[in-house]
Amino acid sequence: MYKFFTMIEMVVVIVIIATLAAVATPLYFNHVKSSRISAAKMQIGIFEQCIFNYRVDLRKLPDSLDDLIKNNSAGKRWKGPYLKGGVIPKDPWSNDYIYKKPGEHGEFDLISYGADGQPGGEDENGDVGNWTVNEE
Repeated sequence: MYKFFTMIEMVVVIVIIATLAAVATPLYFNHVKSSRISAAKMQIGIFEQCIFNYRVDLRKLPDSLDDLIKNNSAGKRWKGPYLKGGVIPKDPWSNDYIYKKPGEHGEFDLISYGADGQPGGEDENGDVGNWTVNEE
């Protein structure tokens, strides 16, 4: 003899699944947002190290991030590429990193404007800069 689920049992199962999805989905997306911010901080830290290596060799800061991958009239002291891969990577939201020399927060600023690609904002839309890398 076959046993079938009643309509009530099916509705209860659907409600349980929907409740679990409603709880799990925001947690997942918050984790993704947090991971992108962490990835931006990590990339900025790598850029900083490349910029410092460039500075040790050439005794000056690069004029642009492009100087880290191409010898743009730096002469014989240039020992790059300082950033491997031949291209300047995008931030985790597929936006360009912004390099400012002189910077507003130090000798240079290296910035990801976040998900919206615009200055300012909060959370995922907030700016991640080399002056904020060590902040929690």
